[in-house]
Amino acid sequence: MKSKKIILSAILILIGSTYCANAQTKKKERKKEFYFSWGYNKDWYTNSTVKVYQPALGNNYSFENIKGHDHPGWDEGLFTKAISIPQYNYRIGLFINKEKGIAVEINFDHTKFIFADQAAHVKGTLNNRQVDTVVNFMQPNFFYYLNNGANFLLFNIVKRWHFYATKDEKIKIDLLAKVGIGPVIPHVDNKFFGLQNKAGFQLGGWNMGVEGTVKATFFNYVFLEYCNKLDYARYSNLNVYQGTAKHAFGTYEMILNLGVTFPVGGKVKNK
Repeated sequence: MKSKKIILSAILILIGSTYCANAQTKKKERKKEFYFSWGYNKDWYTNSTVKVYQPALGNNYSFENIKGHDHPGWDEGLFTKAISIPQYNYRIGLFINKEKGIAVEINFDHTKFIFADQAAHVKGTLNNRQVDTVVNFMQPNFFYYLNNGANFLLFNIVKRWHFYATKDEKIKIDLLAKVGIGPVIPHVDNKFFGLQNKAGFQLGGWNMGVEGTVKATFFNYVFLEYCNKLDYARYSNLNVYQGTAKHAFGTYEMILNLGVTFPVGGKVKNK
């Protein structure tokens, strides 16, 4: 009889201690979760058209179906230059509802678009004359660089799904989907028919994108994420010599980020 009482007492103590431990854990749990990540990207672009308007010069023409390429930089020695010179990206986000996996995010990609070294089809008005011809688009008379950044900035809504976790939750795998819209802030540097603009940054239009991410979190605070992203950017009023240019293209990106995450906000109330 005594042994039964001892066993029953032990079970009650164990249940009580487990309840207290869970209550303490819940007291420590925060309502929200902040994260920051930094990484690098590789990009591929759709063919596109650059429209140039220079009324003082009698020009209103287009470079049609041109090919652009990126300049990763990280493949030339990542630790031999400033970390912001290669094609980098960062994410700053806040899970405003951890239970439902909903977050808001600032999403920036320092992408580079280079149009050079190709036969380019020119069509429209040049020096007040109609043209429909092909030019050898290369230095010294031609270049078109968004090489200090095509610079996609998005304000994203994020949804997270928990996919896998070890028993001790030291390793967790999550899947994330993101969608957003925002401005583009390109660095515009170009030269057409020997006439060069004054290069510089400008607010140059808008973009929208969707992103899918696989995220591995280690020991609750450090994570590595691999992302695939589709973006459509539409540029307008880009600075050219005595005029402006328009340009729109699609982008496919692959991204690898390293980040940190930690709980913030008020404590979760006990249920």
